Amino acid sequence: MPGPHDVPAARGLVEAVREFLERDVLPAAAGRQRFHALVAANLLAMVERELELGPAQDAEHRERLAALGFGSDAELARAIRAGELDERYGEVRTALLGAVEAKLAVANPAYPAAAESASAISKS
Repeated sequence: MPGPHDVPAARGLVEAVREFLERDVLPAAAGRQRFHALVAANLLAMVERELELGPAQDAEHRERLAALGFGSDAELARAIRAGELDERYGEVRTALLGAVEAKLAVANPAYPAAAESASAISKS
């Protein structure tokens, strides 16, 4: 069912601005302006990924919390601080790693592969 807004939707608008920065502004910019344009383009790319991945990630996060018996991050954090989950370390670790992976998929999807490569290099 189409939403109340005409085309382009928010996702398309964000993409258009990011592409404008990458194709038109960055090649002509230097110094501080180039840095700020790069930051802006990166932030817009993050917004695009959050718009794409966010709903599924939200559902997955709620499922992880529910599997541990909590309804919010605040409840989980309180229980961890209180030592209530010490016996369930493996479950908590798995849930927290899933949350971090979801955040990285939005913030910096290249990071896990880069970290893995760096780890492999340091072990050799």
